[in-house]
Amino acid sequence: MAFVQRAKSLGKQIIAYPEDQPYTISSADWVQQVTSNPRSLATNYVKRLFPIFSWISRYNVGWLTGDLIAGLTVGIVLVPQSMSYAQIATLQPQYGLYSAFVGVMVYCLFATSKDVSIGPVAVMSLTVSQIIKAVDQRHPNQFDGPTIATAVAFIAGFIVLGIGLLRQGWLVELIPLPAVSGFMTGSAINIAAGQVPGLMGITGFDTRAATYRVIINTLRGLPITKLDAAFGLTGLVCLYIIRMTCDWLAKRYPRRARVFFFISVFRNAFVIIILTIASWLYCRHRRTAQGSYPIKILQTVPSGFRHVGPPTINRELLSAIAPQLPVATIILLLEHIAISKSFGRRNGYKIDPNQELIAIGVTNTVGSVFNAYPATGSFSRSALKSKSGVRTPLAGILSGIIVIVALYGLTPAFFWIPTAGLSAIIIHAVADLVAKPDQVYGFWRISPLEFLIWAAAVLVTVFSTIENGIYVSISVSAALMLIRVAHPRGYFLGRVRVHSQGPASSSREVFVPLRPNKVLNPQVEVNPPPPGVIVYRFEESYLYPNVSITNEVLVDHVKTHTRRGKDMSNVPLVDRPWNDPGPRHGSQAEYEENLRKPLLHAIVLDFSAVTQIDTTAIQSLIDTRVEVERWADREIEFHFATILSPWIRRALVAGGFGTGAPLSSIPREVAPVVTYHHELRDRQPESSSVVDDAEAAQGGKSIPPSSAFGPVEGSEAALTALDTPFFHFDLETAVRAAEAGLARRTRGDSADSVSSGGPSEKGDA
Repeated sequence: MAFVQRAKSLGKQIIAYPEDQPYTISSADWVQQVTSNPRSLATNYVKRLFPIFSWISRYNVGWLTGDLIAGLTVGIVLVPQSMSYAQIATLQPQYGLYSAFVGVMVYCLFATSKDVSIGPVAVMSLTVSQIIKAVDQRHPNQFDGPTIATAVAFIAGFIVLGIGLLRQGWLVELIPLPAVSGFMTGSAINIAAGQVPGLMGITGFDTRAATYRVIINTLRGLPITKLDAAFGLTGLVCLYIIRMTCDWLAKRYPRRARVFFFISVFRNAFVIIILTIASWLYCRHRRTAQGSYPIKILQTVPSGFRHVGPPTINRELLSAIAPQLPVATIILLLEHIAISKSFGRRNGYKIDPNQELIAIGVTNTVGSVFNAYPATGSFSRSALKSKSGVRTPLAGILSGIIVIVALYGLTPAFFWIPTAGLSAIIIHAVADLVAKPDQVYGFWRISPLEFLIWAAAVLVTVFSTIENGIYVSISVSAALMLIRVAHPRGYFLGRVRVHSQGPASSSREVFVPLRPNKVLNPQVEVNPPPPGVIVYRFEESYLYPNVSITNEVLVDHVKTHTRRGKDMSNVPLVDRPWNDPGPRHGSQAEYEENLRKPLLHAIVLDFSAVTQIDTTAIQSLIDTRVEVERWADREIEFHFATILSPWIRRALVAGGFGTGAPLSSIPREVAPVVTYHHELRDRQPESSSVVDDAEAAQGGKSIPPSSAFGPVEGSEAALTALDTPFFHFDLETAVRAAEAGLARRTRGDSADSVSSGGPSEKGDA
């Protein structure tokens, strides 16, 4: 029976829902939302296919300088690395140069990351060698290596291109950071172990077998080490000596740190040149009657592009490589998305995963025309590109020009390059892909289950194959995802005062979604939080499948409803970020519109429905904090309500939340997939003390209740610990704390404004 209930809320009468009238969302509402503006959706889809047009019109001399330096730096490193990685793929060196040229030239047209360098990489090269080996075993002497590798590049690239065009890049989010890190660590160990025999001149066994077998056979072959070891070991030792010396000098003379950085960058080219000269001096008069030399050298490297045209793909070849295509496709997109996201968060911009997949797909499909084998993003070269001061993706053009020069003008000099020297470069490069102990410990601290995923990926890759390693890591991650909640739901909240009727009438405040829905009475007026305070409630666990969407929702809400802290209207174009230019120069209307919005002070997150949290979620929360503080140009308070799980409290403290520590005192990446050597010194050393103190407070030491907790009525103990003042027992307490902080900041801003003779911003806050 329908009834009418009268209550006081904000001075108005509220009419409740009739009992016999259901209020649920329908399929028609969803269809209407999806098809509300198809023309606009189609236009935006086409525009997003070519991100270069959004920033190329603002290109300037200041950006050009940074791009020239970065392009030259990456190009010098790219040439020897490409030939080395072709050796891993069991292909001739020129195929690595083909892949390098197409990767850096094509990617800039579709890129949403300025830092990523596309080309041959160690893990993909090893995968290609495994595919060639498998096809040769099933179809002996039917297909050669370049034909197989080019076909894999075309088909896998076409699959990735289709995923990107269909906007299904969210599939990459199903693989968490620990699984990627474990797979990369195991692959790096596999690659390094497989290159040691070439470094030492040991032959007679399959270097593409399981890692543990390669290590055992290498140890057995040490007594028959050849002269190649003199070149390989010397090159490897020199690479590490140059790097460590430059790092020490950079710390000793910080004003010249950039000079020493570039000296260290050129170490690959320097070592190859010296070893090539030494090889020429030693081998030029020692050629045997059979045409061999005392050490193994590259010998003839064909110049220019050979056999340019469509790849050879027939039914027999397609059926032969079909079983290996899934792992090649996964590695192709997984490695690229991982590094593009990593460098995006380091350098303050956001990538579009779908567009990045399109870029990788186009790069490999076009590359197959040039006989290139699969190419994807490189960790080491991307780090060099970032540290060199790259400003836009256009830097890849110069890197491609350098590859062309090497391909047409330097191939005669490549004849004398010792293969042991290339093995030294490979081992030196992949060593940085192995996870550091503090990264592995970070997985354990935030989520022990994810540490098990990491360990399983490493062990299976080492004791079996790369293919099995990646399948195991994905399967275990999928099983964990099915146990947890995978789809995010959340709401921005406001207040409603509820009055209870009866003999002992009372009232209280409750928090409900600001946006109308079919659950709450649409006639109820919801009172939003004070300007500058945002309240958000999670309705699901905060896990790796949903963190990107949640980050986007929070950041977009902040940018839409709060003021940009820094006035960008008068900032010259050369000083603006390439992907977030701000308002047009001198635009008064946009400036005034920005001033009408309040300054952001605090974000309150209701964790009452969050039962699980993981490493990727903590990283996403840090990313959100970085983005909103960059937008507001000030420190933002993050308050957390209703955290009852000690594991969630532990993970948040490990990410630098709850204690009031400023953003500058915590690392930007709590557990990076890979830390390139030159990035290690950029970390803040103060971060460990915040986490360690919190760890000791919650588990390591016995703290008296009187000193560790606040008072509760009727006793000397309290409900929450005082060492984490931004963790609150309930949502109401958290919002009040945020409002109190807002009031203090407003009074402080007003006092500063009055003392300086300027106007107060109290009304805007």
